[in-house]
Amino acid sequence: MAADPNVTTAQQAQFLPTVARQLPQRKGTLMSTRNRLRARWRRVTLTAAAGTAALALMSLGATTASASANAHRAPVRPTIVLVHGAFADSSGWNADIAALQRLGYPVVAAPNPVRGLTSDADYVRSILQTISGPIVLVGHSYGGAVITNAARGVPNVKALVYVGAFIPDEGESIADVPDPTTYPSKLGPDTTLVRPFPDPSVPGGTNYDISIKPEDFRAVFAGDVNASTAAQMAVTQRPLSLTAQTEKSGAPAWKTVPTWDLITLDDNAIAPAGQKFMARRANAHIETVHSSHAVMVSHPDAVVRIVLDAANDAG
Repeated sequence: MAADPNVTTAQQAQFLPTVARQLPQRKGTLMSTRNRLRARWRRVTLTAAAGTAALALMSLGATTASASANAHRAPVRPTIVLVHGAFADSSGWNADIAALQRLGYPVVAAPNPVRGLTSDADYVRSILQTISGPIVLVGHSYGGAVITNAARGVPNVKALVYVGAFIPDEGESIADVPDPTTYPSKLGPDTTLVRPFPDPSVPGGTNYDISIKPEDFRAVFAGDVNASTAAQMAVTQRPLSLTAQTEKSGAPAWKTVPTWDLITLDDNAIAPAGQKFMARRANAHIETVHSSHAVMVSHPDAVVRIVLDAANDAG
């Protein structure tokens, strides 16, 4: 800086000590300000870092919670639809229903009209069409012929389970499969009653109901059920119409739907060898149990086990 020509040497001498005294003070002020700025910047940096860490933890927590929720979300359980056959009613499934419900499965016991294969299948199909989500469809005895047809055109039926049941192919009826000559049983003219009833849907206007004689019921249908229970079942049995016995099956659902079959080895209503023939033809997963035809009453554990096998596959 150039010297001011208007300032004398004496004035300069007087001014310089004053400047000299002020310089340390200004230097100290600058240092103090700089230190304060540094501290403030450090606090800002630490605060920003803490905020970033907190956001990261929140994001991690949300991700972990979401993953945990997905991991613990219960799988969708299929609805188990049970279809009884002839000479029985839905109460025969009571023990099976209780066991499945305890395991958390929704269950529907479909009342089978037992009037005609086509109309019975249409009725059961109408029930299936009201159910959302996967279905495991179970049929006993004549109910097997019904589910064979009822599942047709219902895409959420994911498994068919036959228990001591008929498994007809297209064009067959339960009167001719399994072949009664090759696979005879105790169910026949000697052990059944036939009663006429008016039915305008058949030629001549008269149809026939077929039921098992009460005195033969236990031997034919429920050999391993206690006598008092078998006697009650004989009284409450739903008869099979002649139309239901002789009407031909349509295209079978078992050709496209995974199939299981529980074969009842002590069955006097459908010969076990005939059951095996039908099961193998349907490419079914086969399980067996030493049981009478009334397997859902006498061996509900075996029925539940095969239903769960099908349900696990369907799920």
